[in-house]
Amino acid sequence: MSTGTFTLPLPRWDDSVVVVDPPGDEPGAWSGAPSTVVADGDVYLAYRVRLPIGAGRGIANVVARSRDGLTFTVVAEVTKERFEAESLERPALVRTPEGRWRLYVSAATPGTKHWRVDLLEADTPEGLATAPARTVLAGDETVAVKDPVLHHDEYGWHLWASVHPLESWDDADRMTTRYATGPDGVHWTWRGTALAGRPGEWDARGVRVSSVQVDGDTVLAAYDGRATAGENWEERTGVAHGTRLPDGTFGPLTAAGDEPLGSPHPPHGLRYLSLATLSGGRRRLYYEATRADGAHELRSEPA
Repeated sequence: MSTGTFTLPLPRWDDSVVVVDPPGDEPGAWSGAPSTVVADGDVYLAYRVRLPIGAGRGIANVVARSRDGLTFTVVAEVTKERFEAESLERPALVRTPEGRWRLYVSAATPGTKHWRVDLLEADTPEGLATAPARTVLAGDETVAVKDPVLHHDEYGWHLWASVHPLESWDDADRMTTRYATGPDGVHWTWRGTALAGRPGEWDARGVRVSSVQVDGDTVLAAYDGRATAGENWEERTGVAHGTRLPDGTFGPLTAAGDEPLGSPHPPHGLRYLSLATLSGGRRRLYYEATRADGAHELRSEPA
């Protein structure tokens, strides 16, 4: 999608390669949910490793480093046991303006549908492995909060997070994306719903912003969506756009286009799109995609 000269590249699949294999060869075995930071000429990739339900679910968040954006070396790993969590979901990797490293970890409360987000912070990516955790998005008895996407600019910190209603166990898969702002990336003020599903469309059951690109007063977002509860975990990718308001915050996002992007392999999951700008202006996409045996792999392609 493009807005003037501002573009958000989308996967074409043909030029993509696997950068992280799944931990198994069956549905529910996933490597993916990527988040990327480029620093000092290296690409840092944070991702989630998951086993099937009953075998462990989201077992770890991993941070890895690469010079070429394709071959990665693990530099830090945190497991669900550290957070006393039933599962971990997409990590958000951030380097602050001061040069410190943050990992926002989505942790599931055992025996419930509740999720919270904890923050790890360290001087180096390696230090995230042992950094103390503090909760920065707690959720409550009515909503689960997970999968934050962050942006920092001259107006402060901006966050888009996936929010799930908890009034009904059967409907807790529904999701919208809410937007928040804050002074430091730790304390947040909710501003309202940024994106919601569209009745009768491919994203009717739920939407989750997976990455944002900001150019001046314009924001382009990739998001995951699904039409039914049965498509949970096999979301496909769409694009939305929005603009900055006079107070420096961003307004609601508007979905663009009628057809999502998916894997060529049924049930066609392609989600958690992340864009990295490498040295020299080259760009690479990273995303989680369903493969032929039903497992999910982490793929990358030039943008």
